[in-house]
Amino acid sequence: MNLDSRWSERLAALEERGLRRNLQALEMCGPTQARIGNQDVHVFSSNDYLGLAFHPDVQAAWASGGSGSSRLIAGTRPAHLELELALEEHFGRPALVFSSGYQANLAVLSTLLDAKTCVGSDRLNHASLIDGLRLSACSVDILDHGQASGDVDVHVVESLYSMDGDSPDLTIYSEKPLIVDEAHAVGCVGPKGCGVAASQNVVPDILVGTFGKAYGAAGAFVLCSETAKALLVSMGRSFVYSTALADGAARAALIGLRLADDARREALVNNTNRFRSGIARLGLKTTGSAHIVPVVLGADTMSAANALLDEGFFVPGIRFPTVESGQERLRFSLSSAHSFKQIDAALEALARCCR
Repeated sequence: MNLDSRWSERLAALEERGLRRNLQALEMCGPTQARIGNQDVHVFSSNDYLGLAFHPDVQAAWASGGSGSSRLIAGTRPAHLELELALEEHFGRPALVFSSGYQANLAVLSTLLDAKTCVGSDRLNHASLIDGLRLSACSVDILDHGQASGDVDVHVVESLYSMDGDSPDLTIYSEKPLIVDEAHAVGCVGPKGCGVAASQNVVPDILVGTFGKAYGAAGAFVLCSETAKALLVSMGRSFVYSTALADGAARAALIGLRLADDARREALVNNTNRFRSGIARLGLKTTGSAHIVPVVLGADTMSAANALLDEGFFVPGIRFPTVESGQERLRFSLSSAHSFKQIDAALEALARCCR
C-alpha cells in the first residue's frame, strides 16, 4: 500500500473541486497592516478585535519560555494561577486555562457529557464543538440555527457565530443546562466585555472563551463550577495530556485581559457600524450585526478575494465545507485598531471588486 499515492489522489480531488487550501506567508507590521512579499496590505481577516496583539505590554510578556509539559506533570506555574484568579475576579466564576479553544471545547464536551445525556447542538456550531460531541458518549440532536428543543437535556451553542456574525437569543435555552462558546465575544461584547450571555443576563453552566482574539494573546479558558473544574483537571484528556499554556502566553493573556477596556470596545462598535453602513449602501448580502461581517458572494467569492488582494486588502475567501455550498463569502473582521480611512478604502475596493 502506497500511502503517498493515496494522499496525492485525495489532494488532486480537492484541487479539482477548487477546495485545496494553501498557506499564505504574511508578515504583520501592526494590528491591521502586513506585507505579503513586497506588497503592503491592510488586514481585514484577523480576530485581533481590540488590536491588543501588538500592544507593547502584551508583546513584552512573551519573553519567557515554554511550560515543558502538562500541568499535572511539570507543575502549575504562578502565571497560570494568577491568570485563573484574574479570570475568576473578572467573570465571577472559577476558571481553568487551556492551551487552545479547540482543546477547551474537546475537554468540556467529551468529559462533562455522558451516555445519559442528550445534547441539542446548533447546526452552525464550530468544528471544535462538533468534534467534542463526537468524542463524547452523549447522544446528539442537530437543531436548526438559533432554535431550542424541549426534548434534549443540554444545549450547546455559540454566542457569536464566527462565519455569520450573529448572536442567538440565549434566553430561549433557559429551561435546560447551557454550554456556550463565547470565543468571538469575550472582551468585545457585554458589560466589562464579559460576553453575549452577560449582556442577556444569562448564566450558562459552562462558558468557553479564548485569549487569542480580543485579548491579543493565545490559549483559552473555561468558566464553570468547582465540581466541573475538578472533573476537567482529572479526566479532560486535552487538558491532562497536553503541554500547558506557555508562561509567556499566560502573562500576555493576563495583560490583554486588563487592557480590554470600554474605550477599545466603543471604538470597535464605531468601526463596525461604519463598515456595516457601507455594506448596506453597496447593497451587498450580509448577516448579523457584530464586528464579524460576512459578505456572501457565492461562486464569485474567490475571484473577489483575489481582486481585493491585488488592491491591497487581505480578506481570504471562505468556502465549503467551512460554510455551505452556495454560501461562500468574504469574512471581514473589524478591529478597534482599524482607522476610518482604512474602512472607507476597503469599502471602495469592495465596490470595484463586486461590480
